[in-house]
Formats: sequence, C-alpha cells, structure tokens
Amino acid sequence: MDPFLSLLHSFSLSLSDNELFSLKFLCREKIGKKKLESIRYGGELFSILLEQQLIASDKVSFLEELLKNIKREDLVSQLKQFVEEGEANAPDDQPDVHEKSIEVICENVGREWKMLMRKLGFSEVKMDRIVAANPFNLQEQVIQSLREWQKWKGKDAKVTDLIKALRGCNLNLVADRVEQ
Repeated sequence: MDPFLSLLHSFSLSLSDNELFSLKFLCREKIGKKKLESIRYGGELFSILLEQQLIASDKVSFLEELLKNIKREDLVSQLKQFVEEGEANAPDDQPDVHEKSIEVICENVGREWKMLMRKLGFSEVKMDRIVAANPFNLQEQVIQSLREWQKWKGKDAKVTDLIKALRGCNLNLVADRVEQ
C-alpha cells in the first residue's frame, strides 16, 4: 500500500466536519464549486487534490499550508515526519500486524466493540463521532474505532494491549484468535 495514501487516509479520519468545511473553503480557487459541494469527507478532497496534482508524496507544500491554516499542527508534524523519513522508511510493517488483528476483531466482536474500546482507554466522544459517521454499519464502526485507537497510541499501539482488553471484556475466544 502506498504510504502517502495511508497518511492521507489517516488525516481524513481525524478531520472534524468543521475542519473539512474549512479545507473546502480554502480550496475554492483550486476546485470548482460543484465538486466542492459534493465532498463529504476528507478522502474525497484529497483524491481531487491528487488528481489535480496539487499534492503528491514528493509535493506536500500545498497540503502543509492547508493544515496550518486549519490549525492542525499535529498533522503538519506527521506530514513533516513522513517527508523526513521518506517512503522507504515509512512504517508500513506496523499496520500489517494490526490489520490482521483488526480483521479478526471486526469479524468477532460485534456490538461489544464499545466495551472493548473503553478498556483500551478510548473516549466516549470519539466513539460517538464514529457512530455518527457510520450510523448503520457496525463493522465500519469497529474498524474505524480500532484505527483511531491505533493512531492515538501511535507506536504504543500493541497487539498485546488488544488481547489484554479483549480478555478484560470476557471475549476470550476472540483474544485467542488474535493471538493465533
């Protein structure tokens, strides 16, 4: 998977509705009004910026300016870190371990996902946002919450923490499957 697309995807997931609105406003001179009105989440905006070659893995100054304008210094620093590390050093091996775990958890946790996320120290507000963004898709709620947890914890997001939390929720069968 392209590390730059993964980075843009994580940015997209962390944008609030107000931040997305601000980004769309800032792009008015670059993107037509009709296209801007159809954008519902950050990934769509980033796709258009990629298509128009306003951003690329080796061309991030426009994206950096956008993020600075909406006061998302955390994302600016992630972007700078991406550029400094370069694509070759991007940590794409870390998510692979988690992806398998996330897949197993999604297939087996179901409605107990909120209890699991509470055990992992995830906030109610973030869970509510995820539910609001995916009101009728339980599996997507689980996936997004686990990815948000992974982003929140960064390098401290460990599979052992997931297993411990699953066991704490008496989801031992799921924990056993994740261990495998």
